[in-house]
Formats: sequence, C-alpha cells, structure tokens
Amino acid sequence: MAITYVIAQRGNPLKPEAPKKFYAQAKSRDELTFRKLSKEIAEGSTTVSDTDVMAVLNDLTKVLRRHLSNGEIVRFGDFGSFQITLNSEGADTEEKFNASLIKGGKVTFRPGVDLKEMLANLKYEKIK
Repeated sequence: MAITYVIAQRGNPLKPEAPKKFYAQAKSRDELTFRKLSKEIAEGSTTVSDTDVMAVLNDLTKVLRRHLSNGEIVRFGDFGSFQITLNSEGADTEEKFNASLIKGGKVTFRPGVDLKEMLANLKYEKIK
C-alpha cells in the first residue's frame, strides 16, 4: 500500500516576498489506537492476551517517560531511539545564556535499521 498525499501551496517564512511553492503533504488513511495495537500484537502470540500487551505497553510508556525526563536516550534496538531535544532563544555569549532562554523540549524519535529500510522503500499515491 502507498503513502497518500495532497499538494499544498506554502510560502517561505524566512522569505515572505518569495513566490509560494507547491509541496507534498502526507494524508493519513486511518489511525491505529492503543487498544487495536495491543490486540494486533496479541494475535501474533499464543501466550499473551491483548490485556497483557496493554499492561506492558502502559508500563513501557511510564519507563520511557521516566528515563527521558532524566536526560537519557532510550534505545529500542532495531526499532529506533527516543531523546529529548531543546528549543531555545540565542544569547550573544555563552556567559549570557541561562535556562530561562530555553522555551521547551520535545521528544525526538530516530528510526532504526528496520524503519529506515521501510522508509527507503515507500510508494506514494496522490489523492484529491
């Protein structure tokens, strides 16, 4: 199955006077909920139920949150890794920089081998 997309016209915020260009914008077909994910994982096993999978995934979320908030990178083998990155204002010198210039953080995911391979082999389909 292909990744569906539409065409969107956008301007360059750094160059507002520049002509707008057209870009691809991915459009999701559906979503996989936590419950559906748990059921699908459980279907691949003869020893665990979807309730068991949900409990493990809930605990995974708690552990991921704890370690990321400690400033750790969390690696999931070939799946990929999660890390906190920061958004801040700049300071003229290192001495003038302080934590009040940090505007927030976000969780960054870096895909591992399996997902990079999947990304390299994507097919695309334009929709209206």
